[in-house]
Amino acid sequence: MRVWSSEHSFSHPWETVIKAAMRKYPNPMNPNVVGVDVLERNLDTRGRLHSQRLLCTEWGIPSIVMTILGTNRTTTYIKENSVVDPIERTMELCSSNITLTNLVSVDERLIYRPHPENPEKTILTQEAIITVKGVILSNYLEGLMANTISANAGKGCKAMEWVISKMRLKN
Repeated sequence: MRVWSSEHSFSHPWETVIKAAMRKYPNPMNPNVVGVDVLERNLDTRGRLHSQRLLCTEWGIPSIVMTILGTNRTTTYIKENSVVDPIERTMELCSSNITLTNLVSVDERLIYRPHPENPEKTILTQEAIITVKGVILSNYLEGLMANTISANAGKGCKAMEWVISKMRLKN
């Protein structure tokens, strides 16, 4: 098991960042996300927005990794659950793969909240728990996956900035 975490500060208010997070895909920085379906969306009695989405991704997995894992599958599905709390001003997003779970599990958690000292900024805290199961070199593969997640997190932040700029053009 490998744990990866990071923190990023957006120079935008929480409301803007949350709107961008809900519109993040598709974007040119993350072309591996090829489909997003909203499965359910509702408001609870406290006014929190609950969403459940299904993401379809196409990964260019190196052939050595595919050989070690014993698969040639590159399409994966991810379930994503999010809760936006406008009173507490938080958005929590949890995702996990639902494909290849017998080999790999990636559980990710993102929390967006206003910067405690500057309301014009938003803090994103990310964490991923990566577990490769039942193969040799699992620790090595978990490290490779953590590096990929780290690189993709950077692309994700750039994608958020891209979405925010597109939102501003529409206004």
